[in-house]
Amino acid sequence: MNTVRISETLQKALNDQVTLEAFSAQMYLMLACWADENQLDGVKNFMMKHSQEERVHMAKIMEYIQERGGKVTIEAIPKPGPQPKSVLECFEAVLKQEIENTEAIYRLVKMSMDEQDWATWNFMQWLVAEQREEEKLALDLLDKARLAGGSNMSDTAKFELNKAIGNTGQDFPIADDVNPLE
Repeated sequence: MNTVRISETLQKALNDQVTLEAFSAQMYLMLACWADENQLDGVKNFMMKHSQEERVHMAKIMEYIQERGGKVTIEAIPKPGPQPKSVLECFEAVLKQEIENTEAIYRLVKMSMDEQDWATWNFMQWLVAEQREEEKLALDLLDKARLAGGSNMSDTAKFELNKAIGNTGQDFPIADDVNPLE
């Protein structure tokens, strides 16, 4: 009896998403290191927490593949792009990555609909909602960087922006706490 309850196509696409989440986590770590090198402790802490959140997403997808009887495949991840030259470039990179992640998740949702895999479609709704929040946060932070002067922000504006970003709430649960299947 076949106990795998997910198609090979969706299994591969979900594994690709695991890799994308891992890449996102690495990108946030790179940005955290850049922020630390530029004495932006608030930005650094934000990026470190965001990196952890991406790893939670990765673990959640891995758990789902396994629960459906599939096989998780861990692939190499590409090196993150170049370090930003400014706070504005930093948050432009964040928004770009979140949009790419959203588009990949939408493709998974469409695939699950096309295959009439309603369990996967339902699972993906958590990630759809999560990405809506991620894009909104990235847009808000990018807007703040622009309001603070963009690429030409003064040291005082950079100090205040760093402080504001450091106070941005980012509570997120561990993967086991957000697993709706248990």
